Amino acid sequence: MRKATWFLVEMTVFAALATVAPAQTLTTLFSFDALDGSTPEFNSLVQGLDGNFYGTAYGGGVGAVSGDLCNVPGCGTAFRMTPEGTLTTLYNFCSQENCIDGAGPIAGLVLATSGDFYGTTLIGGSNCVGSSGCGTVFKITSDGTLTTLYSFCSQPGCADGEMPFAALIQATDGNFYGTTPAGGASGLGTVFKITSTGTLTTLHSFCSQGTYPNCPDGALPYAGLVQAADGNFYGTTSGGESGGGTVFKITPAGTLTTLHSFCSQGTYPDCPDGAQPDAALLQASPSGNFYGTTTTGGDLTCNSPNGCGTVFKITPTGALTTLHRFCSQGAYPNCPDGAQPEAGLLQGTDGNFYGATAGSPGGTVFRITDQGDLTTLYSFCSQAGCMDGLFPWATLLQSTNGNFYGTTMGGGDFPNYCNAGCGTVFSLSAGLGPFVKTLPAAGKAGETVRILGTDLSETTHVRFDHMEAAFQVISESEIQTRVPDGATTGFVTVTLTRRGPRLKSNVPFHVLP
Repeated sequence: MRKATWFLVEMTVFAALATVAPAQTLTTLFSFDALDGSTPEFNSLVQGLDGNFYGTAYGGGVGAVSGDLCNVPGCGTAFRMTPEGTLTTLYNFCSQENCIDGAGPIAGLVLATSGDFYGTTLIGGSNCVGSSGCGTVFKITSDGTLTTLYSFCSQPGCADGEMPFAALIQATDGNFYGTTPAGGASGLGTVFKITSTGTLTTLHSFCSQGTYPNCPDGALPYAGLVQAADGNFYGTTSGGESGGGTVFKITPAGTLTTLHSFCSQGTYPDCPDGAQPDAALLQASPSGNFYGTTTTGGDLTCNSPNGCGTVFKITPTGALTTLHRFCSQGAYPNCPDGAQPEAGLLQGTDGNFYGATAGSPGGTVFRITDQGDLTTLYSFCSQAGCMDGLFPWATLLQSTNGNFYGTTMGGGDFPNYCNAGCGTVFSLSAGLGPFVKTLPAAGKAGETVRILGTDLSETTHVRFDHMEAAFQVISESEIQTRVPDGATTGFVTVTLTRRGPRLKSNVPFHVLP
C-alpha cells in the first residue's frame, strides 16, 4: 500500500483507548463505473460556491473522439456532484494527443478565491509522451473549462519537479503552493510556488543535505502543505534521516527547517513514534498545534510487517506526542480501531478530529479527541460485495450542512468494471449542525470575503468577531462581504433572521496586518 511503489525509490505519550460507536448513518451517494471515472484515490472533495462538491478520479473516463473507455492507464476525470449524489463529469483527462492536458489526477482540487478550482495531474503534460511521468498544474472552472498552467520537467533533469502527488493550497499572497515527490536537484522531490497564470518557482529541493536514504531535510514529499497562522508552511516527507520521514517548516522564501524525524525512536520499521507521514498536516484551533497521521510505524504487535500507523500531535517548535497507535485492538488485519491511515485529519465543528484508515480490512472512519480517545464511527465493506465502499484513502470534507463527505478508492456497485469496484462517494452524519466557511480564511481590512453556507437567503447580520459587516447575498450558498475596519481575529457569524439561528464559521478568521 506504500506510495513509493509509484517510483523506483522507495517523545511520545501513548494513553489512548479505542471504542466503537453506535452505528452512524453512512450513505453511499455514488458508485463509479469507470466510464465516469474510477479509483478516486487521494481525492478529498471540496465544496464549491454553488454548494455542490467537486473532485477528481485518478482513472477511467472516456476518449474525446471515440466516447469509449479511455485505454491509457490513469486518464481520469474531474467531476461535480450534488449533495444528493447526482454526478456530472466536467472533464476527461488525456483528451488531447499524447495527454498534453495531463492524466491521472490523483489528488483533489482546491477552491480559489476567484471561484475557480486548481489541481494537479500525476502524469502527462507537454514534456512527456502518453502516460509517462512529469505531470501538470491546471485550472478548471465549475462548468468544466480546463486550462493547463504548467507542465513539469520543463527544466533539464526535471529540476522543477515531477509527478505532483498532493493537492495544492492557496496562500494568503494569492499564489498556490505544492510539492512533488520526484524531480528537483536531487530527484527526490520539491516544494514549489506557482502563480494563477502559471509561473512556477522551486522553493526547495529535498535531500539537498546528505545522501539518500539519509536526508536530514527529508525526501519524497507525498503530502501537500498547510499555511499556518504565522504565515509559514508546514508539511511532511515520507523519507528522511532515520528512514521514517519528517515534519518540516518552510518560509515563503524557501528556508526549510526540519522539526521532527520519524523513527527517531527505534530502528525502521520498528518506529514507536510512527513512520511515513503521507498526508498533509492540520493546524488545529485554538491551540495552534499540528495534527497528522503516519501510515506505518507505531505498534509492531499489530503483526503488520511495518506497523499499523499512528495519529500524532506536534507543536510549531517540533515537540511530538503520539496520540494513538492503530490496531491496538484485535490482530492485523482485523483491527476494530483501523490500520494504516493514508488520509489526513479534519477538525470538526465540535473540536474533535476526524479521519479514515485504509486497512482493517476495508477501512474505517474514526473520531479522535485531543487527548487521543479514538472512536470508530464506521467500518467499510460492512455490506455484501463492499457495496458501501472499500479503502478510504482521502481526507474527509465537512460540508456546511454539518455532514462529512468522502471517497473510497474501491468497492461500490460496479465490480465488473474494476477488480474490486471502482470506488464510491459517501456521506456520514455524526450529529453535527450547519455552519459557514469563509473564503479565504484570512485577509486584511477592506478585502472581499466569500461566506459559504446553506440556506443563506434570509441573512440579516454578518459579524467578524463582534464587528458588524456590510454584505450582499449572492445565492442560497454564498454571501459576499468585506473585512470591516477595526475587525480583529475571531469567528465569523451569520444571523439568518433577527431572532433566528446564528451560524458560526468552522475556524476563526485571521485579520492580517
